[in-house]
Amino acid sequence: MTTKEVADQLVAYCRNNEEHKAYEELYSPDITSVEMSEPMKEVKGFDGLQKKGQWWKENFEVHGNRVSDPVVADGHFAVTFWMDTTHKPSGQRSQMNEIGVYQVKNGKIWREQFFYDTEE
Repeated sequence: MTTKEVADQLVAYCRNNEEHKAYEELYSPDITSVEMSEPMKEVKGFDGLQKKGQWWKENFEVHGNRVSDPVVADGHFAVTFWMDTTHKPSGQRSQMNEIGVYQVKNGKIWREQFFYDTEE
């Protein structure tokens, strides 16, 4: 798949709440996923992604989300995500925007990094 095809498919899966399909089809087993802060600042491989996803489900309830069209440049693409969530442990509801930047090699996402405001 080309970078644009990977980007378009990832956006389609995210818009349909089918991220699990993206992980199965679009991600390299050597994936590195980077966040702005702990506890999941950097995870590697499918095992790391699974743990990150489990942590997310345990800690956040998603009320709504939007996903932009991708911006593609060579082997990279970026997507903007908007989310309305409640942090389950605190009960605090908030909205946030983040930019996901992805790098594609050999038709698979092998690195993703997310940028957003933190309290740090």
